[in-house]
Amino acid sequence: MTEFWCEYAWLPAGVRRGVYVAMSDVFTEVSVLDSPPPGVRLLAGLVVPGFANAHSHAFHRALRGRTHADGGTFWTWRTAMYRLAARLDPDSYLRLARVVYAEMAAAGVTCVGEFHYVHHPAGGGRYADPNAMGEALRQAAADAGIRITLLDTCYLAGGISTPLAPGQERFSDGTVDAWADRISAQRDAAHARVGAAIHSVRAVPRTDLPAVVAAAGDRPLHVHLSEQPAENEACQAAYGASPAELLHEAGALTVRTTAVHATHLSTKDIELLGGAGTGACFCPTTEADLADGIGPARELADAGSPLSLGSDQHAVIDPLLEARALEHGERLRTGERGRFAPSELVAALTNHASLGWPEAGRIAVGAPADLVAIDLASPRTAGSLPAQAVLAATAADVRTVVASGRIVASSGRHELLDDPRPAIEELWL
Repeated sequence: MTEFWCEYAWLPAGVRRGVYVAMSDVFTEVSVLDSPPPGVRLLAGLVVPGFANAHSHAFHRALRGRTHADGGTFWTWRTAMYRLAARLDPDSYLRLARVVYAEMAAAGVTCVGEFHYVHHPAGGGRYADPNAMGEALRQAAADAGIRITLLDTCYLAGGISTPLAPGQERFSDGTVDAWADRISAQRDAAHARVGAAIHSVRAVPRTDLPAVVAAAGDRPLHVHLSEQPAENEACQAAYGASPAELLHEAGALTVRTTAVHATHLSTKDIELLGGAGTGACFCPTTEADLADGIGPARELADAGSPLSLGSDQHAVIDPLLEARALEHGERLRTGERGRFAPSELVAALTNHASLGWPEAGRIAVGAPADLVAIDLASPRTAGSLPAQAVLAATAADVRTVVASGRIVASSGRHELLDDPRPAIEELWL
């Protein structure tokens, strides 16, 4: 059994001072105590539940700091991303994802949703194990000490009524049935669960959407939605409907579904997502980096969409910065402060239910024993009220991270991060 006494802890009822926690892989006791019992380790500062990174493309991390020289657009950035994807194999992907997930762990992430579509060898064909690339990601998460939901992605077309381009061939199984057959061989594990994803309405034709939904069953289902105006325009021209309307028609909007980005939505789109209880995952640093725009987060939350946060292309891996950027985006969009209360930002940071782990994301008996200790005495946080520290702190203030009862990072360091450069630079040599 492991024991901690937390100076301040974010419990389901709010922030409390002096909280004792005991744990195995789950919390076995949570109680308020004025002072630490003898021999119990102190966690100074504010202790919050582990963060859920609800949207990750691990291999995009290798693009960080390499796509800014010529400006460009989302679509030119995507060309560089395809070139990178062509260089991956299971071994190099394991090495890269291992340091990416370790960086997440050091920043407080205890569960990642990996939106995984690099399935097959470059140029097509199959690995001896058709799920070799996904297994590399699962192993990388295990090595980093965090949980993973592998959101195995159906990807069938290069665009609406457009065949796959050469750089996209390795993303595709060819048909929904072939995709469904491949993911049926995957199994949940203690640290890993299997989810599903529709890459986008660009990559899955209208007639195939219902079959993907049926094959996903009761798994979490994620989908890129209306990230770019061009996607909306192409969908409207081809089908006479918005992407959200197309997904609604196919039965894809449910409480198990999370719409990623959800940037360019109409009032009707918002009503469809909120009315279905479909979640919305915002990735503010990526949406800013790619000049995607600022989505209607407050309107979606008010309509009934649970919010989550992701780091997507990993221009930054800092969940606290993503949470603050969500609120700041709302302020810039509306000219109003306090669009999201700190408690709402913490709820988005800890939304493990979006990844199929509804038991996680809270400091309570029986929940997975995930903790993130945030320094309240750093140059950034000194003087902050504990209940408002999420609007002052960054990943640099994360001091201790516990995932499933195990300390995985301390003082901003993870044992796998001694030198992440070889795993990244080998892809560019």
